[in-house]
Amino acid sequence: MGHSGATLLVGSCEPFSGKSALVMGLVQQLRDKGQSLRYGKPLATSIEQHTGGDTLIDDDVRFVGEIFDLPPSALLSSLTSSTPEPTKQQLATGSLVAPEQALEQLRGVLGAGEGITLLEAAGSLNEGLLFGLSLPQLAHGLEAPVLLAHAWEDAGSVEPLLQAKALLGDQLLGVVLNNVEPDQITALRAELSPALEALGLPLYGLLPRSPLLRSVTVGELVQRLRAEMLCCRERKDLLVETLSIGAMNVNSAMEVFRQQRNMAVVTGADRTDIQLAALEASTQCLILTGAGDPLPQLVSRAQELDVPLLKVEHDTLATVAVIEKAFGHVRLHEAVKATYAARMVAEHCDFAALFSRLGLA
Repeated sequence: MGHSGATLLVGSCEPFSGKSALVMGLVQQLRDKGQSLRYGKPLATSIEQHTGGDTLIDDDVRFVGEIFDLPPSALLSSLTSSTPEPTKQQLATGSLVAPEQALEQLRGVLGAGEGITLLEAAGSLNEGLLFGLSLPQLAHGLEAPVLLAHAWEDAGSVEPLLQAKALLGDQLLGVVLNNVEPDQITALRAELSPALEALGLPLYGLLPRSPLLRSVTVGELVQRLRAEMLCCRERKDLLVETLSIGAMNVNSAMEVFRQQRNMAVVTGADRTDIQLAALEASTQCLILTGAGDPLPQLVSRAQELDVPLLKVEHDTLATVAVIEKAFGHVRLHEAVKATYAARMVAEHCDFAALFSRLGLA
């Protein structure tokens, strides 16, 4: 390899496959070993806070730095970003960035760092091709081993992994499967491990599906729904894990509400009975759709119970669609999620073989 120390690429076949959780787990374990490490995303995918200047630090990188208290020197800057503007500009040139040129730049960023360098690739196997920064290009160019995070549904979920194997060849070290039903983990491990191993896809762990990690903050919902917050603006950090629709009669609604945890309840602005019932349940926010304003006593009850009240322009169906799309498609930018993700990886993954491949005891 070009520089002392080892590089590990963390990638996925599809976006939102659990790369961030995996990175958190790896960083935590390397820190616990007293191992010096650096982390970066050659292609930035999330830059809400770009402050200008020469260094482009992806929000995920900044967040991992904050959570694990990494020194600024451990956070590597990105070469470019896959956000619409740079992508449009690159496409307009009618040419691709040559992988050699991208690599040259990346080596400049990497320098001669000691210890382990964790690089997180873009969301899919082809993302970054315009910039010479796709996962296969990085893996072959840096001659770096790759660990894949992949969401498992059923046996058909192996197909994208086989495509990854075809593109990555021997650079692919193995996979961590995500989103597995908790009660199936043991059986699935026994069944899958030998089969995947035989296909050249060593299995390093199975992570259970987690409502907490898939959850979305009230603030994120406000943004996505362009909602008006009628009260409790300071409660934007509450996490919503489930969704309930209050469209039935109030007794059926109570029954449903009792079974759900940390929910967002979507209901018509005119259904005061359901709204009041929802406030007494495990509701993180109440979302009112359609015309009409809520009764003043509803607003004051919501304030008493500290439940944010949101008002949206959309109808119930459109509102539900936006919320469902948000679940599982949010970044792990909350400390409680990050800590939980790292703990889950520690519990369900075994990286002994991986660490020894990277030259760590």
